[in-house]
Amino acid sequence: MDLTKHAFFEGKIVPLSEAKVSVATHGFLYGTAVFSGMRAYWNEEKHALFLFRPYDHFRRLLESGRMLAMEIPYDEEGLIRLAIDLLKHDNYQQDVYMRPTIYKADMGIGVRLHNLRDELSIFTAPYEAYVQNDMNSHVTISSWRRVDDNMIPARSKVAGSYVNSALAKTDANRAGFDEALVLNADGHISEGSAMNVFMVRNGVLYTPPITDNILEGITRRSVMEVAQKEFGLEVVERSIDRTEILIADEVFLTGSAAQIVAVTKIDFRPVGSGSMGPITTKLRTFYEDVVRARTQKYASWNVEVK
Repeated sequence: MDLTKHAFFEGKIVPLSEAKVSVATHGFLYGTAVFSGMRAYWNEEKHALFLFRPYDHFRRLLESGRMLAMEIPYDEEGLIRLAIDLLKHDNYQQDVYMRPTIYKADMGIGVRLHNLRDELSIFTAPYEAYVQNDMNSHVTISSWRRVDDNMIPARSKVAGSYVNSALAKTDANRAGFDEALVLNADGHISEGSAMNVFMVRNGVLYTPPITDNILEGITRRSVMEVAQKEFGLEVVERSIDRTEILIADEVFLTGSAAQIVAVTKIDFRPVGSGSMGPITTKLRTFYEDVVRARTQKYASWNVEVK
């Protein structure tokens, strides 16, 4: 982490090295925090930095906060302004990852959500690839199950729930795989360790519904819209069986950090031809232009940092 950069912390922009919480902070002790992972993309032709769908990210962040009885004095537009100010402060001219977090900031012991102070922090970092092997990813079906909505809100990015993701990802990586697919309690495909899942069969694009305990992914929603409008694909939200994904023509994963990751092998079984398929390839190419503000049709998704 580059400590020469800055963060928004307790109401002001400070050097990142000064943005610290105590080991007795409630959010640290109990995982009572919500966050979003956002991207800003550098467009070399326009010599400008663009935040991708910040309104949607901040809306989901605020909705996640409400589930944990959190209140902060900002709406979506106010948060966008803070994000832009922070990015301008460090004068980024490269791709950036941004992590806004709302957390229970009081110190002390006691499991609860009420009668606690809520704080907002935002930090940034130069972007590094989330999945190195993103065009030829080999995944495994994890022995860990996805958290259920009646346990922890799966549709939100709750910090404590990512232990579930970490368990699945570490076991997969240590076994030599790039990623994991996680099943829900009903035995259906839910997500990757921290990405949404898509499957192509007979020219139709399938993805698990929100009710299968998946994150309400913004990249997921963007890909669904692009697939329908630009490539005329039928997009169906429904449960996907464990064995069904083994006979898919194509499989890919989506997320803000990862973008679109092609899955070419599942538990040593090739997906389709065993290489990145044509639909995944088209979506990856088009999506790259969209996030870098090269596609006028989707200009409303990009907010320039100026």
